[in-house]
Amino acid sequence: MVHAVASKTIPVDQAVGMVLPHDMTEIRSLSENGDDSFKGVAFKKGHIVREEDIEHLKRLGKEHIYVLTLEEDEIHENEAARILADALSGSGVEVKGEPAEGKLSLTAAIDGILKIDVERLYQLNLLGEVMCSTLHNNTPVTRSTQVAATRLIPLTSKRNIVEDAAGLCPAEGIVRVLPLRKANAGLVITGNEVFDGRIQDKFEPVLRKKLAAIGSSVVRVAFAPDDIETISQEIQACLDAGADLIITSGGMSVDPDDVTRMGIGRAGAVDTVYGSPVLPGAMFLVGHIGDVPVLGLPACGMFHKITIFDILLPRVLAGEAITRADIAAMGHGGLCSNCKVCSYPVCHFGKC
Repeated sequence: MVHAVASKTIPVDQAVGMVLPHDMTEIRSLSENGDDSFKGVAFKKGHIVREEDIEHLKRLGKEHIYVLTLEEDEIHENEAARILADALSGSGVEVKGEPAEGKLSLTAAIDGILKIDVERLYQLNLLGEVMCSTLHNNTPVTRSTQVAATRLIPLTSKRNIVEDAAGLCPAEGIVRVLPLRKANAGLVITGNEVFDGRIQDKFEPVLRKKLAAIGSSVVRVAFAPDDIETISQEIQACLDAGADLIITSGGMSVDPDDVTRMGIGRAGAVDTVYGSPVLPGAMFLVGHIGDVPVLGLPACGMFHKITIFDILLPRVLAGEAITRADIAAMGHGGLCSNCKVCSYPVCHFGKC
């Protein structure tokens, strides 16, 4: 439903508190010293006239102006944007500045992972005269990144529509940014070929770099042959060294010698999920030993810049317990396009 906007011509002296329905242009010629030249918008569409604006308007030659007339049950886009932005914003999100053309941006107040209440966002956008657009759920973001924007679509609307939209937002907001804990990772590199020195390990430098990029570090690196008991013992040694995140690499396929996941199980991992509908990363494993997450990374982690590991690691460090349902949901769009434009698969983060 589109609401009609009432406008009328009134003397400028009587316009305080009323809304301008269009931009007003100002042109200032050069002063004697060559300064103060200006041509542009002096008052934007939607501006609410203040007492201090009257003389300025008269200098523009405006003795009469068109203004909007709002009834008690109506709301202007700028006020609506503020109400919506405040209701949408949760922890780790801030709203800066004033509305620009009726729109307000929500930005990340911290480095972390973006969490969107997708269902409530959908319900809000179903209302029609209000909107909020966001980055994709679970996108890693840095401080000051714009994560969402909201506005009232028409210049004015019924106040109850905006209030209903705000009422859909829970106390914790619809848009949040969760911090990532700084993990002390234990790396267990498996495989006879590496353990016996026949080939050089390439996992350790890759994993160190990825962990450092999100503020985490490595407390212990262990190498184990394709032996269930040895893998289990090295995982335990990492835990004893203070690791609060275990990452194993290699030995995750179906070959008889690939026993890393059995070693993870022997070490006490529970609630393990093996296999994912994401490529690269179909043979990924996730579980936990006590409170310590365990991630089993297949060989694709050496050769591809982005795999399921890169998508799930921030969620793990934000405190999520990854379930089979979480991983199954990643099948829709789980095929990385290898477009080389963005840092993550297009389907999950929409950066292309």
